[in-house]
Amino acid sequence: MDFTLTLLIFGWIFVAAWVPIVIATNRKTHPMALFVLFGAEMWERFSFYGMRALLTLYMSKVLFQAMEGAESRALGVYGSYTAMVYLFPVLGGLVADRIFGFRKAILWGGILMMLGHFTLALEGTLFEGSLFLFFFSLALIIVGNGYFKPNISSFLGDFYEKDDPRKDGAFTIFYMGVNIGSFLATLTCGYVGERINWHYGFGLAGIGMACGLLLFWICSRTQVLGDKGLVPPSVKERGPVVAGLRAPALVYIGSLMALPIVALMLNISNIVSGLLVVTTIGIIGYLVYEAVQLRRKARVMIASGGRPGAYLPEGEGTDEDTASPKAEGDRLLVVTVLFFFHAIFWALFEQAGGSLTLFTDKNVQRMLGGTEVPASIFQSLNPLFIMLLAPVFSWIWLRLRKRNAEPSTPMKFVLGLAQLGLGFVIIVSGAKLFATNAQVPMIFVVLMYLFHTMGELSLSPVGLSMITKLSPAKIVGFVMGAWFLSISLGNKIAGVIGQLTAAENLPDEASAYDTLALYSQTYLVWGVLVVLGAALVLLVLVPRLRKWMHGIH
Repeated sequence: MDFTLTLLIFGWIFVAAWVPIVIATNRKTHPMALFVLFGAEMWERFSFYGMRALLTLYMSKVLFQAMEGAESRALGVYGSYTAMVYLFPVLGGLVADRIFGFRKAILWGGILMMLGHFTLALEGTLFEGSLFLFFFSLALIIVGNGYFKPNISSFLGDFYEKDDPRKDGAFTIFYMGVNIGSFLATLTCGYVGERINWHYGFGLAGIGMACGLLLFWICSRTQVLGDKGLVPPSVKERGPVVAGLRAPALVYIGSLMALPIVALMLNISNIVSGLLVVTTIGIIGYLVYEAVQLRRKARVMIASGGRPGAYLPEGEGTDEDTASPKAEGDRLLVVTVLFFFHAIFWALFEQAGGSLTLFTDKNVQRMLGGTEVPASIFQSLNPLFIMLLAPVFSWIWLRLRKRNAEPSTPMKFVLGLAQLGLGFVIIVSGAKLFATNAQVPMIFVVLMYLFHTMGELSLSPVGLSMITKLSPAKIVGFVMGAWFLSISLGNKIAGVIGQLTAAENLPDEASAYDTLALYSQTYLVWGVLVVLGAALVLLVLVPRLRKWMHGIH
């Protein structure tokens, strides 16, 4: 019996039954637009994570196999790719707000991503080994994702009033679509790519994107989406901007011109590293500057007899205190501090698509039911655990809140880092104590992903909510972009850490025992010592950060 094929079939049957139940039980509560965006996002995530499941394995085993330093190069490209995936949404959101509107931005991004997946499939079937086409395909996905990712979730918010009590439930359903797509993608594209043909797997990812795009396009031509997400009226009224071209035409041209530049940056990862370092220094410097300016404004208020907004325990002080320039400046410092811990989390969490997949391929005992489970399939554990545990975590936070015992945001970050570190403790323990013939029992990988997912649920959902609460109103969009930058930076660091595990760091005749030792040592240093050390440092800072939050929980 092929266990992986059985799991794949069961997964599709489960989703085919579960999605109609979700829609049927919520259709009277929520607008139909929610389910349209749910479906579009589910298929888009199917395409994104389906390709991601295969990317590192394909680069190291096929594309770069004949080149020196194949694994190191593959992990470096993976880090640059994921870094830019989270960098470009900042620009895509601005374009939607000021020029395209949500609908056009989503459609344009989806078209670019679909073309990227299909050209990635063509690279192996008709133009085998074409590095130009490979990097150009990734560039299409990166630029397209920049338009699609930030705008489909923002578009959903348009269908609810700001204080609509249904909004949290709507985004929970939407987030479920993200993880259903990811779960199906890693099972399906991983199985097809590794068992049948790499490029059939990439092609399936493109078909998934096409399904999501078609669903959104058809529904956008009906009354389901109403009059929301259209091109802003000011853009329609505006005349030509440059050379007789209007703003939307310039965006299309600019997107296409950006593709070869992005492809080049992928191939020269040092450029991405330098760009991220310079950008990070500039943005963090600006946030600190804004915080200092706000605190200086508070001192001027003191001199003129106004209230400075003293440091107050949670729940104390007047609205004037908690909304003072001093309070705003302090809260901005909290965002700046958590920026770095957020980046550390993603630097190790994102080993999943890079070094951890190669580790699973080389040093995990994957025989089950008489067949070998493909290494990429293990990436489906994260979305599976999210679907199972997200309601549990939501219930836990609500119960703790009723008892006035819910952890503060900085404390939830500590819990997220601690659980991420414990996941690496499990995999290192399995490698050092329980490996047989340099093969780690797969239960250790399953438990590692369980703890990593619990860490994600403790930290990731509260991050975006925190930004909207702690940012000064005049720069909330900019601070949100900075938060995406921390994810981008973390993904790039993930590639650098992953390169430490590359086979090129070992002698030519290295055995499986050598690779196991290299992986376990790297994860011990970075996954255990660095992550748990960061959690301990943040734990010490929690009281100060809570004070700086001035009553915001």
